[in-house]
Formats: sequence, structure tokens, C-alpha cells
Amino acid sequence: MIPLFFDFTDRTILIFGGGPVGARKARRFASEAHTVVVSPSFAAADFGDAELIRADPAPDDVAGWVARTDPALVVAATDDDAVNDAAARAARERGRLVNRADAGVESRDLVVPATVEDGPVTAAVATGGRAPALSRYLKGSLADAIDGSGVVATVVDDVRARLDHLDAAERRETVRAVVGDDDVWRAAREDGSTEAVRDAVKRVLDARGVELR
Repeated sequence: MIPLFFDFTDRTILIFGGGPVGARKARRFASEAHTVVVSPSFAAADFGDAELIRADPAPDDVAGWVARTDPALVVAATDDDAVNDAAARAARERGRLVNRADAGVESRDLVVPATVEDGPVTAAVATGGRAPALSRYLKGSLADAIDGSGVVATVVDDVRARLDHLDAAERRETVRAVVGDDDVWRAAREDGSTEAVRDAVKRVLDARGVELR
């Protein structure tokens, strides 16, 4: 599998299954996409801002749901293999992505990784469906690794835009020096403010004799 990031903004996600797994998937997607969950019942869980539709589609009915909602992604998360098979089949017939929460990696088009975010920075880890518990464990290490990266990314974005007077090679080396500087990261992690990170970045640029324009 090739790891990719996919923008689901203004797309629809269709989830079959209202159990804990369906709820977890709904929470993950509802913050970005119009998420529809179809199930005869719903667990006492947080489904985020997903639209919950109480229905019990038979396998022959699933294709109709996929056609009506026209989703970018279909998630099969029921405890009925026949319904999950029908959901995957209907999605593929329409050229849509499939995530099967009940199956091994060989039957998945898409695996939803464990993710952590810090502002505009997102880090993800997946085990190909083989060891979800390991993904969740590693997620904690990722959170520590990217701590402070959001404010660094925000400041670096501004810095890059103000280095257009440098040639490409010098600009690239300058940005690498900034993102690799211990003082920059210390400011991000201990202070956390944009101002503190900007001050640390300025010291790096001054040491290199580089001015922002």
C-alpha cells in the first residue's frame, strides 16, 4: 500500500454500521466530510457531526444507498458479512474507495491510519491492518515527535515566502537550517508562541547573514 493524504472536503462518506467501529470512523471523517451512517441501531457513542439514518438495508439494497449518496468513500463496518460484501462491491462498481473494518488487509482499498495533529502538521502510522493496537501505541510516540511542529510550520511558511531574493539552493539550505535548529524547536516546545519561534528563527538567519524581505 502507498500512504497518501486525501482531501475529503465537500465529499460524502457513507458508513454502513452503527456500532463502536462505525462511530470511530464517523468521528474521524465527520470533521471534514459530509458523513452518513446507516444502521438499524446506534451504539451509545460519539458519532461526531455525522448524519445518522436508522435503516436496515439488505445486501440487495446496499447498491441503492451508494447510488443515492454518491460517496467518495464507503466504509463497511457492520457485523453482517453479506452487507459488507455488498457495500464493497457497490463502491467498486462506481469507482469509489472502500474501507472494510471487518476484513484483512487483502480486501481493503483504504486503511485509516492512527493520526496525530499539531496545527497544519499531521503525522500518521498504519500497520496495514495487521496490528491496530500497535498503531495506537505508536501514535503516542508520534505526538511527542511532532510537538511544537505546528507553530514551526506556520513561521517557516512565512519565512519561505520572504526569501524569494535568494537563489533556489541558498533558499533551500536556509530553510533546512531553520527547521533543524535546536533553539527554534526549544522555543516552539517550551514557549509555544509564534513570537518566540520568530525570534529564534531570526537568530538563525542573522548567523547566516540572511535578511527577510
